[in-house]
Amino acid sequence: MQGKGERIIGITLIFLGLLWLFARLINVSLWSFIWPLVLIGVGIWMIARHRHAGKGGRLSERFIGDIKREGSWDVNDEEFRLFIGDIVLDMTQANIPSGETRLQAYGFIGDVKLTLPKGVGISVSSSGFITDSKILGKKKDQFLSSAKVNSENFEKASKKIRLETTFFIHNLIVNQE
Repeated sequence: MQGKGERIIGITLIFLGLLWLFARLINVSLWSFIWPLVLIGVGIWMIARHRHAGKGGRLSERFIGDIKREGSWDVNDEEFRLFIGDIVLDMTQANIPSGETRLQAYGFIGDVKLTLPKGVGISVSSSGFITDSKILGKKKDQFLSSAKVNSENFEKASKKIRLETTFFIHNLIVNQE
């Protein structure tokens, strides 16, 4: 999945670069085209999107807004989509099933914050144009790159979370209490 997010970002950047170059060559104001293209792109995305979470997975969407899971809740495979907003997942009191649970987050601009109880294994994959991350105490700033981090206990843990994020610009925080 990580490769797909990078391809989408790469294609978007190439398209915007070609558009800017073409506008410079024919001496046209590019800004008069950007917002209509953004609206068309969002419309195509809303029509053509499909679920990645699988048949048993849940889908949570917000165009603009936040998605929060706190307190006692059941953790299942889930896909989160938002254009602009934050995703806050506090699993310290949640019911996490045995085995691997897959969480996927997609968006344009947003923050993703995941808090896990001790003993739960975590695998994080993130890609984006600009990403500021702090995963298990390790801070990393990324520009046009991706990152993959596994907790030391991921392979042996009885409860595992696999988090995949793809955003244009995002802040990613993963803590374990």
